[in-house]
Amino acid sequence: MKKIIILLTLILSAFSLYAQDALSLMKTARQRTKIDGMEAISTLVIRDAKGRTRTRKTAMVSRSYPNEVEKRLIRFVEPADVKGMSMLIVDNEFEDDDMWIYIPASRQTRRIVSSEKSKSFMGSEFSNADMAAPNLNDFSYTLLGEEKINSEACWKIEIRPISEEKEDEYGYIRKITWINKKDNMMIKSEYYDFDNELEKVLYIKQYDLMDKKRLSFVVIEMTIENLQSGRSSDMTMDKVLHNPDVPERYFTPSYMEQP
Repeated sequence: MKKIIILLTLILSAFSLYAQDALSLMKTARQRTKIDGMEAISTLVIRDAKGRTRTRKTAMVSRSYPNEVEKRLIRFVEPADVKGMSMLIVDNEFEDDDMWIYIPASRQTRRIVSSEKSKSFMGSEFSNADMAAPNLNDFSYTLLGEEKINSEACWKIEIRPISEEKEDEYGYIRKITWINKKDNMMIKSEYYDFDNELEKVLYIKQYDLMDKKRLSFVVIEMTIENLQSGRSSDMTMDKVLHNPDVPERYFTPSYMEQP
């Protein structure tokens, strides 16, 4: 009997360590993309099932703080019908993120509630939640093993929202993520819908080292494909500037309303 108890204890301990390893990998991957300050110009290309495209240009500033908070302002600059629209994001590592959106036509700023985080970001296949780093406490993690992606050795991790409420908030029942061993960067993710069918695949096509001191990387190009609808979206950083002195005043709802 004692041998059985010891064996069960060892098995449970192994599972616990496996889960902890997965969480540690996710924490490290998140730290790899945390920049102390940055300015960027990016292009968002939205492609429908027939290959027709729409293009959006955005200006973005971000800044990280010692209390594990990251703030990000995204402002649309082209085309004319979306110019001035803005999104303000406050990423909290272990608390719910805060999001606001400003629509110039109505001159209104409003908070994006949890039920809207799974909705499309400006008509693309990216969601509003994709614009922020997810709260690590919202998920459970399982290390599925190792696998090569494009000849890169990677860790393969299953990520599941911890409740039905969180599933609704993020818009999927589970996600499989690959983190490369070379840089501890996420390079691919698969999103499964509420029927547990593969819906979207996200590919990180390029990332560059932004801050050598902190070993922080910035994603330069990524693509998300909706396998069910045939739609896809590309996001590319056209210009990126490391700037740790981004002014704090940029990260307020009132600043979003300024022309």
